[in-house]
Amino acid sequence: MSEGGGDAGAKAAAVEEDGGTPSTAGSAEDGATVIDAKAKAERDSWLPRWLVAHPLYAGWAWTLLWAGLIVLDEVVDLAGWTWYLLVLMAALPTLISTLVVLHATPRSHLRAVDATVLGHFFVRFLALVAAFMVWAASVVMSASISTTVQSVIGDSEKEVTALGFNLMLAAVPLVLSVLWMAFIVRCAWFLRRLRGWRQIPVKTRVPKKFLKGRPRLKRVVVGLAHPGLLLVAGLGTSVLALFIGAAEFTLNVIG
Repeated sequence: MSEGGGDAGAKAAAVEEDGGTPSTAGSAEDGATVIDAKAKAERDSWLPRWLVAHPLYAGWAWTLLWAGLIVLDEVVDLAGWTWYLLVLMAALPTLISTLVVLHATPRSHLRAVDATVLGHFFVRFLALVAAFMVWAASVVMSASISTTVQSVIGDSEKEVTALGFNLMLAAVPLVLSVLWMAFIVRCAWFLRRLRGWRQIPVKTRVPKKFLKGRPRLKRVVVGLAHPGLLLVAGLGTSVLALFIGAAEFTLNVIG
């Protein structure tokens, strides 16, 4: 091929890249991509700009609002079960975001490649110590409850059994509260390893395919799935409600 023919081919290619007459296949693909991007942008257009810019601040404001309602609930003295609902509402945005992020993340993304053998066994040692303490406390409490029930009720087997079941039912909310707090701590631990402590993390282990093409929604979800916010909203409000309830119970006993 002559030099003139080569120059003409190069110019034609340059014209096509610079916006000349593109090929039909390339034009169709580009058009479909633009339409798809616009559709996804319109789906996320309902998100307020301030929420997209500062999702963590919005989460803190939501948590403080419901924490104030928990305190107000104790002052107004509403139904005893309402604080469960208030604690759930306080943790709802960050909890939902956390569950969505953790569900979309394979466990292989959280392998602690930099963890030492000593650290691995030390964490297991602490877990065993905590399990032993819980078991010992349960044994002591069981013995104490059994002795108290027998001294109060007497030798009536039916009454002892009935009171025992009532005590078990009364302990269910406390057990659920402890399991809830343990679940929150565990999720926060994984979030710390997954996305760190920054409001908008620069680098995360969240899969790239997570909410791909929807950066506004992804920014909000990852921002709300913050370990500190989850601890305060889930664990902190639970401790607050339990502390207020225990303080009220102590005042009633003293009075």
